[in-house]
Amino acid sequence: MTPESVMTIGRAALEMTLLVSAPVLLVTLIVGLTVSVFQAATQINDPSLSFIPKVVAVLVTFAIAGPWMLTVMIDYMRRVLTGLPGIIG
Repeated sequence: MTPESVMTIGRAALEMTLLVSAPVLLVTLIVGLTVSVFQAATQINDPSLSFIPKVVAVLVTFAIAGPWMLTVMIDYMRRVLTGLPGIIG
């Protein structure tokens, strides 16, 4: 195994992590910013007001994007495991 192949595998893993986590992170960011603007405008400082919408948004995002995320991860693992003999040998 050459250093280049290790770097290629590491880069692919990082790209996969970013690709799979992006929908959840973006939805959480948008909901958090919206709730923060609402709290600043109304001067309501209740901690549950920022927590509950984020949890609901994440659950909805997992319900919608979960099958896609699972398919992407399974395809990546299939590529890694089928290419393993060529990497090692």
